[in-house]
Amino acid sequence: MSGGGTGGHIYPAIAIANELKSRFPDAEFLFVGAKDRMEMEKVPQAGYDIKGLWISGIQRKLTLKNLAFPFKLISSLWSARKIVESFKPDVAIGTGGFASGPLLQVAAAKNIPYLIQEQNSFPGITNKMLAKKAQKICVAYDGLERFFPKDKIIKTGNPVRKGLLDIETKTIEAKNFFNLKHGKYTLLVLGGSLGSRRINQLIEKELDFLDTQNVQVIWQCGKLYYSQYKIYNHTVNVQVYEFLNNMDLAYAAADIVISRAGASSVSELCIVGKPVIFIPSPNVAEDHQTKNAMAIVDKDAAMIIKEEDLDADFENKFSQLISSPEKQNKLGENIKKLALVNATSQIADEVEKLLKRK
Repeated sequence: MSGGGTGGHIYPAIAIANELKSRFPDAEFLFVGAKDRMEMEKVPQAGYDIKGLWISGIQRKLTLKNLAFPFKLISSLWSARKIVESFKPDVAIGTGGFASGPLLQVAAAKNIPYLIQEQNSFPGITNKMLAKKAQKICVAYDGLERFFPKDKIIKTGNPVRKGLLDIETKTIEAKNFFNLKHGKYTLLVLGGSLGSRRINQLIEKELDFLDTQNVQVIWQCGKLYYSQYKIYNHTVNVQVYEFLNNMDLAYAAADIVISRAGASSVSELCIVGKPVIFIPSPNVAEDHQTKNAMAIVDKDAAMIIKEEDLDADFENKFSQLISSPEKQNKLGENIKKLALVNATSQIADEVEKLLKRK
């Protein structure tokens, strides 16, 4: 299994592995990631072995880092070949990220069937390159036949973390877990697994405004920014976290969510069914976070504020939302209609078919 770089690639891979492990308790699993990326920490925490490749992406601007890319690619292909020859997999699964490219290229060369899982409405370059030789391509959005062979595409949705399907029963437990006040609005702020500088700047600037709105805040600021923002912990009804390990309880405690629009986050928020304000990252390939968010906003199931409009629009749009229980209910109901709750199971079914075919 290979997928990494961000939580959006890592957690779907872990979810698929967990489902397959429950079906095949004696199966062996090996993850392949990029050295020095977060998968090298998160995958072992989930109980799986991982090997690291010396690989990174190509920078969109001309930089010195790009000069090293051919050497990294050759090294990674060589390492991936040794890993495949040693592990002898029956099937390979890629969920995106730099490392999945060399691994699945080697799998194809050795006639090992592989499946790719594309989380976004606009695929990354790695998955577009791998699609030609993939046996199956599991997607979460309509319209991806623009990028992938139509006969290989199966719309499954994105795998999500367990425990999100029954958060309605966890509200009291969640509020107690986070030491929140019952009967007070709770805002959950998610900047993605690595954190978001712009969202963090926004929340810092708006803490007094949020206090005037009688809002308490659970703020995941990210590992890179925690040392800067931890000073706000437990001040003005704020709790700051580097990373939230109990996401089911965080979602259960929330009344409103502010989030990036990475594919996994969007899929989770559809299942959670809470009113959402998306702030897409503009610093991603082909602006795919905006496309992810608009797929929800166009169905009147979420709100969106672009980064360049935050200073002008945030207070007005947030005030409109928090002052209207009707709008909150409408957004929550509409986004929940878009949830694909059986994604992990359906993807595992496709993997089983590849194993039987082999």
